[in-house]
Amino acid sequence: MISAMYKIIVIGCPGSGKSTFSRKLHELTGIPLYHLDMMYWNPDRTTVDKSVFRERLSAVMQNKQWIIDGNYGSTIEFRLNACDTVFFLDYPTDICLEGIRERRGKSRSDMPWVEGIDEEDVNFIEFIKDYNLHSRPSIIDLFNKYSDKAIHIFKNRNEADNFLASLLHK
Repeated sequence: MISAMYKIIVIGCPGSGKSTFSRKLHELTGIPLYHLDMMYWNPDRTTVDKSVFRERLSAVMQNKQWIIDGNYGSTIEFRLNACDTVFFLDYPTDICLEGIRERRGKSRSDMPWVEGIDEEDVNFIEFIKDYNLHSRPSIIDLFNKYSDKAIHIFKNRNEADNFLASLLHK
């Protein structure tokens, strides 16, 4: 049974499709969608001050309903504490790397610039390759701490798509 969803976070390795999943969830539920990348990055590829980012995030979280898409490890527990529902796209590294390659050169509603088709950030790629070793374990630990939340862990895109399809029949 799917419990009522009002305050939702969507997390997972970069390239897993968090923004795509979030957009589809927004379309199906009508819950307002906010992308952390849009709160953090400026169109000129500079970042806002961390205090500005935190203020923007806090302002969104005052709303009665929201879908917040993005990782930003320093704020995951803050968002987990406030949400009622979590979607964790827990996909294999190769799927996430493929997702990064496929989005290059495309305009995206979750990012204030377009990545160049041949652009490859070596540090970002290494972060993705190390995600399951470094970031994932702390997320799983937080899930144990916040076990009162409705936590949905999808291991592949089909599981996520099937969940979204199930909302159509509600």
